[in-house]
Amino acid sequence: MQAALSGYLTIWSVIGVGWVVAHFRVLNENHRRMLARLAFTIASPALLFSLVARANLSHLFSTTLVVSALAIGLGALVYLVLARLLFGRGDLPGRVVGTLCSVYTNAGNLGLPVAAYVLGDMTWMAPIMLIQVGVMQPAAMALLDLAAARAEGRTLSWARYLTLPFRNPITVGTLAGLALNAFGIQLPDLVWQPIEMVGQLAVPAMLIAFGVSLRLDPLPGRGPHARELAMIAPIKVLVHPAIAFCLGAWVFGLSTPDLLAVTVIAALPTAQNIYLISSRYHVRTLLARDAIFVSTIASVPVIVAASTWLR
Repeated sequence: MQAALSGYLTIWSVIGVGWVVAHFRVLNENHRRMLARLAFTIASPALLFSLVARANLSHLFSTTLVVSALAIGLGALVYLVLARLLFGRGDLPGRVVGTLCSVYTNAGNLGLPVAAYVLGDMTWMAPIMLIQVGVMQPAAMALLDLAAARAEGRTLSWARYLTLPFRNPITVGTLAGLALNAFGIQLPDLVWQPIEMVGQLAVPAMLIAFGVSLRLDPLPGRGPHARELAMIAPIKVLVHPAIAFCLGAWVFGLSTPDLLAVTVIAALPTAQNIYLISSRYHVRTLLARDAIFVSTIASVPVIVAASTWLR
């Protein structure tokens, strides 16, 4: 578990850098927006392109992929039902961000060290990353783009509706990487090196922007979103992994290693790029920020307990 804990420490150290530079007024809200935009439009597409293009896809068509996908769907349903009962109908963009906070896991900069130590194989993260960045993220962004167009009084043609997911730079980078991987296309190092260099900006940029927000915005857990946050955090770190475990153990009869994998993956905290997405569309940014903050702390004992018990 040392590698997993090191991953948590690294994340919070970089977030701390963002907090410090905002505290001493080196960076302000305009800089935070610039970092978020840089990560969203340039660095993240490059990072996801390189990760997906070189990922081991041997797990993609296994039963664990089905279990993880069903757990995401059922976890999202739990959130939507509870949100409707507790908070009323709500607006579409807010529900989209709330759903992502509830079931979109940090499979990248935190999931990889967890997979390396707990699961013994980092390729376990390839299926969940492809589900999230290849299906969930494009669908969510298409809904957010649609809501933004309606709010501005714009009408979109059917062709534009169908192509909305492919107008997003993150989706384009992911699908391009998947195409290279699927067709076995090898790019020369002269092409890979600048792509990887740009991609390395993504995680530090979004973490520093997150730290700046922690200093400049209200403290986590305060504000009108506090009640919804109190609902989302348990769904992410308790309900989501519990659903994955029950499906894997009692419905699909997974082996112990596979059951450990789907449970630990589901128990990972909310991904940092949800804050990036919410910032890009100016929707529920404080809710996304606080869901990441709370779930990252709460997921540590859950992952330790699950990995110890299932071993």
